[in-house]
Amino acid sequence: MQSNSPEPKSDAAMHSPVGHTMSPTDPDNPQNWPLLRKIYASSAATAFAFAVAFGVTSLTVGIHGVMQQFNISMTMAVLGLSLPLFGIAFAPIIIPHLSERYGRSPVYLVSLPLFALFILGAAYSSSFGALAVCRFFAGFFGGPCLVLIEGTFADVWPAHSTVTYYSFLSLASYIGAGCAPLVLGAVVTAKSWQWTQFITLMITFAAYLFGIGVPETYPREILRSRARRLGHSIQLAKAESGVTLAEMAQTTVFTPLVMAVSEPVVIMVTLYLALNFAVLFQWFIAVPAVLALTYKFTLHQVGLAFIAAIVGALVSTMTSSLTEKITNRRNGCTDTGTMAHLEYRLVPAIFGSIGLCGSLFWIGFTASPSINHTVPIVGTGVYVWSSMSVLTGLVSYIFDSYPAKGTLSALTVMATVRILCAAWLPLVIIPMIMGLQGKWAYSVFGFIAAAMMAVPAILFMFGARLRSRSRHAAPMVSGSKNMMMGQHADQEMQMGSGHA
Repeated sequence: MQSNSPEPKSDAAMHSPVGHTMSPTDPDNPQNWPLLRKIYASSAATAFAFAVAFGVTSLTVGIHGVMQQFNISMTMAVLGLSLPLFGIAFAPIIIPHLSERYGRSPVYLVSLPLFALFILGAAYSSSFGALAVCRFFAGFFGGPCLVLIEGTFADVWPAHSTVTYYSFLSLASYIGAGCAPLVLGAVVTAKSWQWTQFITLMITFAAYLFGIGVPETYPREILRSRARRLGHSIQLAKAESGVTLAEMAQTTVFTPLVMAVSEPVVIMVTLYLALNFAVLFQWFIAVPAVLALTYKFTLHQVGLAFIAAIVGALVSTMTSSLTEKITNRRNGCTDTGTMAHLEYRLVPAIFGSIGLCGSLFWIGFTASPSINHTVPIVGTGVYVWSSMSVLTGLVSYIFDSYPAKGTLSALTVMATVRILCAAWLPLVIIPMIMGLQGKWAYSVFGFIAAAMMAVPAILFMFGARLRSRSRHAAPMVSGSKNMMMGQHADQEMQMGSGHA
């Protein structure tokens, strides 16, 4: 009887040597740094991403104040959440090319102040048009921090811990976004909507001070800097993201579009994560509205309800890390990064997909005056746990599913599509809830999630075969997988897919 488990074949052959990685014994290699330096680099990137994620969702707390001051509709006011996301959607396309030429640290340290500048402009906007422009460009310039964090973590932590480190870096975005309503609920009640932006500025300033010494982690830039310091010339292999404008456009625009309609693995993952993020960000509009109308919650009480989301994200990090330790042990993963089956990275997504579907029906059918408010609130926590588990499993899987250039293109389209969907759904969720009623509105998402629930399982059983047949993949051979740090980090770093 033929097994449907992942085929015992190696992914190593799918990745040709990139030729510009650092030696595993090089003391300047970020993976050889002292533990405290690695933690600081990771923490600085986390602080930057947290500040931007906080700023993205901050204005949702002050939506009613924005409506009153500018005399606009609810849908127009929700643009305060959607426009930054539309701005962030450009980051996965542009940032790989900037980080290739300048490294990570300069991009971090330039983009975050520009983000803060437009947040300040949003606070002092005298018209809704000015507010909309400032919020869009805040997202546009804040996006690099949400993209580069993936590369920073990939540079300093080993490939066999990809699921673990991705779950930790995802906390920056999930908790940053969830903390905004939690922190600002009481502030806006006592002050005004402008304080959502002032508090964001304070958090951004603190993050910048903490991370201003963030060391450069991109191996190519480290090699270039060392050569300049020593007065040596250096010949590096051609960047996978491209050198000319035509090559860069091919890698992060045209090839992603082709993969979005021709690669079964990319199509399935892109659609599932689009649903995941669209529903995730609509909670920032729907939860305040539903709790206020159904349970008469104040703004401060609504903010406290987001504690469930934060707990869900923390639990997801623990469960994803635990599943990776278990699967690595079962599959003979060693400290060198040897792992028999890439498909085992999908385990968190398999479990998360069950919760994703179930939580949508849970919330839709329990948000009722006859049922205690804690029941749907806990349901949102379950959704966030599921959402982050699915994201962690699927993105970690794609990281090494193709050679470097194919990985970059796949992750670019995945990131851009899910961010655009996250920006779109909040604009229509309130009319949808009013038209279909809450239980049927979320049942629609629940039925879609039920159909998509098979995606991680399909990839677990057939992903290796699907990838081996891809025009973007090198031939597969039998043997064990040896994912070298530089090879793995180059793929993740250059694409910087973003998970805002």
